Amino acid sequence: MSKKVPFRQCVGCGEMKSKKEMLRVLKTPEGPIVLDVTGKKNGRGAYLCKSEDCMKKARKNKGLERSLKISIPDTVYEELEKEFSELEAE
Repeated sequence: MSKKVPFRQCVGCGEMKSKKEMLRVLKTPEGPIVLDVTGKKNGRGAYLCKSEDCMKKARKNKGLERSLKISIPDTVYEELEKEFSELEAE
């Protein structure tokens, strides 16, 4: 019997992909919004494909804001985009 693969929907493009293929953006109980690389931290999470396009789409269509149920200032998006590009560089 094969193990069920958890799928998540990207808040940018709306595509369904396996959890391992995606990045989790997290609103921690303390408040800050961070990139959860491990996928195991506590808090409310939203998923993004590992592409900068999806990050831009999520910013434009406010997908992250809807998923996390808060409004996100531009400074947070800029911080996330910086972390994102560092991950892509690895």
